[in-house]
Amino acid sequence: MRRFTMTAVGLSSICITLALTGCTSHADPANSSAIAHRGASSPTASVSLSSTQLNQRLLNESDLGEGYTRKPEPTRRNDDVTVIGCPALEKLGGDTATGSGLDFVHKAKASFTYTGSTSEVNEELYSDSPAKLSAGIGKVFDAMLSCPSYQVASGSTVVDMGTEESAAPDIGDEQWSQLLTFSAGGQRSVVKQTAIRTRNILVIVSGAPSLVDAHLPMAVDKAHQAS
Repeated sequence: MRRFTMTAVGLSSICITLALTGCTSHADPANSSAIAHRGASSPTASVSLSSTQLNQRLLNESDLGEGYTRKPEPTRRNDDVTVIGCPALEKLGGDTATGSGLDFVHKAKASFTYTGSTSEVNEELYSDSPAKLSAGIGKVFDAMLSCPSYQVASGSTVVDMGTEESAAPDIGDEQWSQLLTFSAGGQRSVVKQTAIRTRNILVIVSGAPSLVDAHLPMAVDKAHQAS
């Protein structure tokens, strides 16, 4: 059991917050036993986009449609979190182990809530060499999927976690997708995370499974718009 500091941003903050606050969402039954699709194309070299360029390619309220509100950037917190029962995640350590601090050169993030529900959708864009993007995100997904069940502890709260592969659309050069289940205090939350790499851009969309499925294609298209 290894103790590390988790920064409460990105996918992990969504999931841990859902679990710790008792918010619930449910995956579509059709997705629960699907297997992730991964492309086999070889990464090729290309110039990275700046964080400013990536920010311009994030989804916004007008892209998502009526009822979506962008959340302000969260205050960065350092929560002492212990991973129990997943050696692969313990070895990654820190933000990387929770999926919230991917080590890429340029990045941009946005989070949105949907009116009248606890559902939200979150987008992360990264740009680096195709080889680094592929290796970096692949390592994180492989580590998380190596542990179908484990626990995380924050203070006196223990969250039971489950991870399983999910279907990813056949777009881009490489694809990864998973469903993450969080159970604590009698509450259960399910979050979907799908990552698509196309050349030198990695798009990660996470949140309520139905919202991820609905908005992922648009996120990928906008990320690769002409400069």
